[in-house]
Amino acid sequence: MFEQKEKDTASGNSKRSRKLRQYLLCGVAAAALIAAVPAVYDASADTPVLQKNEAPGTLTLNQNAVGLPDFTQLVKRVRPAVVSVRVKQAASAQLTPGNNDNPFKGTPFEQFFRDFRGENGGHWKQVRPIPMEAQGSGFFISDGYIVTNNHVVDDASEVEVVTNDGQTLKAKVVGKDQKTDLALIKVDSDKKFPFVTLSKEKPEIGQWVVAMGNPFGLGGTVTAGIISAEGRDIGEGPYDDFLQIDAPINRGNSGGPTFNMKGEVIGVNTAIYSPSGGSIGIAFDIPASTVESVIPQLQKAGYVRRGWLGVQIQPVTKAIADSLGLKEAKGALISKPQPDSPAAEAGLKSGDIVTSLDNASVKDARELARKVATIAPGSVVTLGIVRDGKPETVTLKIGQMKEQNVRNASAGQNDREQMEKLGLQLAPANEVKGEGSKGVVIVGVEPGGEAANLGLAEGDVILKAGGKSVSTPSELKEALQAARTAGRSYALILVKHENSEVYVPVPVSAG
Repeated sequence: MFEQKEKDTASGNSKRSRKLRQYLLCGVAAAALIAAVPAVYDASADTPVLQKNEAPGTLTLNQNAVGLPDFTQLVKRVRPAVVSVRVKQAASAQLTPGNNDNPFKGTPFEQFFRDFRGENGGHWKQVRPIPMEAQGSGFFISDGYIVTNNHVVDDASEVEVVTNDGQTLKAKVVGKDQKTDLALIKVDSDKKFPFVTLSKEKPEIGQWVVAMGNPFGLGGTVTAGIISAEGRDIGEGPYDDFLQIDAPINRGNSGGPTFNMKGEVIGVNTAIYSPSGGSIGIAFDIPASTVESVIPQLQKAGYVRRGWLGVQIQPVTKAIADSLGLKEAKGALISKPQPDSPAAEAGLKSGDIVTSLDNASVKDARELARKVATIAPGSVVTLGIVRDGKPETVTLKIGQMKEQNVRNASAGQNDREQMEKLGLQLAPANEVKGEGSKGVVIVGVEPGGEAANLGLAEGDVILKAGGKSVSTPSELKEALQAARTAGRSYALILVKHENSEVYVPVPVSAG
C-alpha cells in the first residue's frame, strides 16, 4: 500500500499528501544532488542513423537467442533526438534575523543574550536569493522545437538543453499547458536538429516500449518494458488519460519520450508510483494523441483553446443508475448547468445523462470532459441524452473555456428533525439563518453514520430527492419511501455543497 503522493516542481520543494505516494518526475535534482552526481553525456556514440530533419521509419529489430527483442538499432536511430533539460529558477529573497536580533526574546535566556549582544534593538536583513536548479528530459518534435513537461519548466528563469552529443544550448519556453502537463520549448540555434514523430496508432497493452531520458542528471539513459495499462486517472488533472508502463523511470525522466518498436513516440514520461521515490515498475505517460492535440496550439499561440460545455458533471455509478431506473451505469450525469453557458442555452437540465457526443458513445464523466475539451470553440455538436428515462438529442455550439470555505449551519433545536438511519439532523432552509428558502439543510451529521460515509456534511443543502424539489425533512422521507415502493434500492438526491451541486444515491432503507 502506498503512503502518499509527492509532486516535484522545478524547485523540488513542493509536496502534497495523497492516499498513494506518487512522484512527479520533473526530475528535479536540486543543486546539491547535481553536484554530487555530475551529468555524463556520451559523445562517442556511433554515427546516428536518424538524419537531420528526418523522421524515423519502421525498424526491423533482430531477435536474440532467447527470443527477446534487440533494441540496438532503434536506440541508435532515435537517441539523437532526445535531450536533457536544465532549468534555473530564481528563489525569492527572504528576511532573516540580523546580528542584533535576540532569538531568546520572551524566554528566561533573554537577559543573558542582551547582556552579551548589547541593548540596541535587533533588525532584519535581506538575504540574496539563491537560484534553484532542476533537471528533466525532452525530445525534438520538429526542427528546433522540443516537447517536455510543464512541471519541468514552470516558473523557469533560464532553460538549457544538452543534446546527445554533449552540446549545451540556450532555450526559451514557447508555451505551457498545466492541465495536460505539457510544454514546448525552442533552442536558440540556427543548427538543424534530428527529430522524431508521434505514433498515429493506438498503443496496445503488452506492447514493447523503450523509454529515454535524463534520470538523476545522468543523461542519455535507455530503459525498456511493456505497456501495462491504459486510461489511468491518477488525480493529476481534469484530463488524465495516462498510459501505464513498466520501463524503469526515475526523477529526471520527466518530459522524455517513450517509443514503440517502430521508433515512434507513444507517450511522454510524466509520473511514477513509488513508496520510496525510486522506480518500482509503475510509471505513467501522457499519450501521443494528447501531445498531438496540444503541442500545435502551444507552438501557435503559447496556450491551449479548449471547448466548454458549461456543466457540472459526475459519473453514473451503479447506485445512481438504479435510482434512475437505468439498466447500465454509463454516461455523464449533469448535476448543474452553469448560467449563460452553451449547456443552459441548449436547454440541458440537472439530472440529464449525456450518453453520446456526435454519435460516439460517452463512457463516463471523464471521457465527456476530455472529448469536449478537444473540440474547437464554435463547433456545433449533437449530444445524446437520457431525460426522465427517455432518450433525446440536443444540438449546441461549443463555447471556449476561460482560463470557499465550508459553512457551518445552525438552527434552533425545535427546528431540527432527525433521520436516525441516515445519521442526519435536518432543518428547512428557510428556518436556518443565511441558507435562503430552498431545500433542506443538514445541520448535523453523525460521525461514522450512513450519511457521513456518503460524504454528506454539515452545511450541505438537499435541493431535490427522487427528481422533485424538497423543502422539508418530511418531503425527503416521502421521496425515499416512493423509491422504495417503486422497487429501487436507492433514491437520488441533489445536494448543494459549497458552490457546487452533486447527485448522491441514498439507500432507501435509510429513510
